[in-house]
Amino acid sequence: MDVVPAAKAGRREWIGLAVLALPCLLYSMDLTVLNLAVPQLSADLKPSSIQLLWIVDIYGFMVAGSLVTMGTLGDRIGRRRVLLIGAVAFGLTSVFAAFVTTADMLILARALLGIAAATLAPSTLSLIRNMFHDPQQRTVAIGIWVASFSAGGAIGPVIGGVLLEYFWWGSVFLVALPVMALLLILGPVLLPEYKDPKAGRLDILSAVLSLATVLPAIYGIKRLAENGLNWPSAALILFGLVMGAIFVRRQLRLADPMIDMTLFRSAAFSTALAINIIGVFIAFGMFLFLAQYFQLVLGMGALEAGLWMAPMGITFIIGSMVAPMAIRRLRPGTVLALGLALAALGYVMIARAGGPHGFLFLMAGSIIFCAGLSPVFTLTTDLVVSTAPPERAGAASALSETAAEFGGAMGIAVLGSLAAAAYRSTIGKVLPHGLSPEAEEAARSTLGGAVTVAADLPAAIGAALLEAARLAFSQGFFLSVLACAAIAAVGAVLAMVMLRRVQVGGAAH
Repeated sequence: MDVVPAAKAGRREWIGLAVLALPCLLYSMDLTVLNLAVPQLSADLKPSSIQLLWIVDIYGFMVAGSLVTMGTLGDRIGRRRVLLIGAVAFGLTSVFAAFVTTADMLILARALLGIAAATLAPSTLSLIRNMFHDPQQRTVAIGIWVASFSAGGAIGPVIGGVLLEYFWWGSVFLVALPVMALLLILGPVLLPEYKDPKAGRLDILSAVLSLATVLPAIYGIKRLAENGLNWPSAALILFGLVMGAIFVRRQLRLADPMIDMTLFRSAAFSTALAINIIGVFIAFGMFLFLAQYFQLVLGMGALEAGLWMAPMGITFIIGSMVAPMAIRRLRPGTVLALGLALAALGYVMIARAGGPHGFLFLMAGSIIFCAGLSPVFTLTTDLVVSTAPPERAGAASALSETAAEFGGAMGIAVLGSLAAAAYRSTIGKVLPHGLSPEAEEAARSTLGGAVTVAADLPAAIGAALLEAARLAFSQGFFLSVLACAAIAAVGAVLAMVMLRRVQVGGAAH
C-alpha cells in the first residue's frame, strides 16, 4: 500500500510561522531583560532582599508551573484561542508591571506575566505541529522556532540596555505591547485553529496537582543551588515528587487525562525528552559559569563579557537552522549523537583554559559546544511533538517545555553545587595569611565574596586573595566542565542506541 505524502506548507503557513516566532522572541527576552533593570527598580521601589529575589524568580516559577495546564487547555478549547487570550493577558499585565508603585505589586505583576507566558510556548509549538504536516518542513519550522528563543535571549539585554539608558525601568515591560498587538492582528488571519474534537473538560484537580508538583520542586532545586544541601530545600523537592506521583496516578485512572501517559511508551518520545533534559542541563549550568568566569576571573566588565558571549548565541541560532539540513542525509539519532559528541569535545577544550593560550581554548571550546548542542534542541523538540498524536500536541509541547525548565534548574543546582564544593575545598588551602575571620568566611563562601573583601584590603594581601580565589573558582569551573563533557558523552551513546531506527518525523524504520 502506497503512503500518501503529507501536504506541503505554503506561503500562508510560513508567514504564520513568522507571527508565531514573535511571542517566542518576547518570552525569552522577558527572562533576561529584568536583570539589567534591578539596580534602578531597587532604588525606586526599595524592595527587601526577599522581595527582590521573588521579583526576579517568580516569572520563571509561574511559567514552569503553568505549562502543562496551558498546553492541555489548548488541546481542549483551541490552541489559537489560548495563544490570543495569553497575548491579551501578557500585554495588559506588562502595562501593569511598567507602572507599579510597590515591590509587592511588581511581584504580583511578574507572577501574572509568568502565567500568561506559559500559554505561548506550548500553543505556538502545537500550532506548528498542525500547520506543517510534511516532516522535513516541520523540522525546519521547529528550527526557526528554537532559533527565535535564542535570538530573544541574545537581543534582550541589548534592547533592555538601550531602554534603561534613556527611560525609566518600567519601559522594559512595554516592549511586549507592539509584539502582542501584531500577534492579535495577524493571528486570527494567518493561524489555523485546532483542538481535540474528542477532548473532555479540563480536570481542575489535575491542574492543581501539576502546579503543586512543579513549583515546589523548581523552587527547592533553586534554593539548593543558592544555599547548598539543606532541609527546607530537600523538603520542597520531596513534596514536589510526592505530588508528582499523585498526579501520575490520577492521569492513569482518568478516562480523559491531562497528560496521556501512554506517550512514554514510545522509545522515541521518552528518549528525545531525556536527551532534551540532558542538553538543557549542561547548557544552562555552563552559561552561568561562563558569565562569572569572564567577569570575576578574567576581570571583564558586564558589556565586554556580553560581547564575548555573543558569538555563542549566534552559533546557537545558526545551528538550530542547520539541523533540518543535516537530517536530510543522516537520521535524527545520528545527528543527535554527533552533536552531543561535538559538545563533549568543546567542554574538554574549555577545561584546558587554565593553561597556555587559555582564552583561545575557552572561546573555541565555547563555540564548539554551542554548535554541538544547537541541533539537539531542534531535533529533540521535533521528535517529542512528531511522535505524539496531533490531538495531544499541546500536552506534548508543554511536557517538552516543562522538562527543559527542570533540566535548566537541575543543571544550575547540580553543577553549581559541584563547583562550590571544589571551590571551598581549594580555597582553604591557598588563602593568604592575615585575614580577619569575617573576611576569611566571606572569601570561603564564593568568588564574588572574595572579590568584595579584596577591594577593602591592602593592595598586596588583596591581590593575593584575588589570585587564590580565582584559582579556586577555576578548579571548580573546570571540574564542572569535565562533568558536562561526561554527561554529553552519555547522551551521545543514548541517542545512538535508542534512536538508531527513528527517521524524520519520529517514525521507526
